[in-house]
Amino acid sequence: MSNYQNVIVAVEAGILHVTINRPKALNALNQQTMRELEQVFGKEYKDSKEITGVLITGSGDRAFVAGADIKEFIGVAAEGSGREMSEMGQNVFFLIERFHVPVLALINGFALGGGCELALACHLRVAADTAKFGQPEVNLGIIPGYGGTQRLNQVVGKGKAIELTLTGNMIDAQEAHRIGLVNYALPAAEAKAKAMELLSTIATKGPIAVRESISAINAYYAGSDFAAEAEAFGIASGAEDFAEGAAAFVEKRKANFKGK
Repeated sequence: MSNYQNVIVAVEAGILHVTINRPKALNALNQQTMRELEQVFGKEYKDSKEITGVLITGSGDRAFVAGADIKEFIGVAAEGSGREMSEMGQNVFFLIERFHVPVLALINGFALGGGCELALACHLRVAADTAKFGQPEVNLGIIPGYGGTQRLNQVVGKGKAIELTLTGNMIDAQEAHRIGLVNYALPAAEAKAKAMELLSTIATKGPIAVRESISAINAYYAGSDFAAEAEAFGIASGAEDFAEGAAAFVEKRKANFKGK
């Protein structure tokens, strides 16, 4: 396993746990942290059959990720390389959005700016009821740069996305749940249990079907939609797992999926 400075990585019972570990900086995303996330999702665990799901959270109980590292960003902006920084962040979050198993964000505090964008790149989001969300970049005279203007729009709709982006206002977990930004908003003591329940449930399903479902749903937002779904359906229906799943249904037993 690679050595990481700013993330803690562990596999437990098939679930990859990724913890952003910069509590003194409220887990802000600096470039080192982004490179480490790129290593985790783009190299070390890419296509890994060891895992059935991923849980991302932040260290401590104050923040999931409170944003990008502003001090570092000021230096990048002064060099005129803001576009390159944005593209790098987008590419890292594409790795998460397109990951082969479900990635769930367990949001345990502030999810602001890049932190909200990280949560949006995940497939599922469970929030503690103390969590806060927002895209406050406009307060600094910039805009979201890691996919926030695109994914927030997809998840909560154009009107609410424009409101949150242009006002920079924070919302609480209950409002985030009401508008569909998170799947669940629960007391902190219950949030992790719900996150693990979701990942454990998905782990019992056909791995190929899960992977191709993620691919097909993502394709809708890339403009491929129905053609991509048909291709993904063809892959899943031609796999051994489908024959096993169909046989188990007919025989009224639990399927024994093997990811083949």
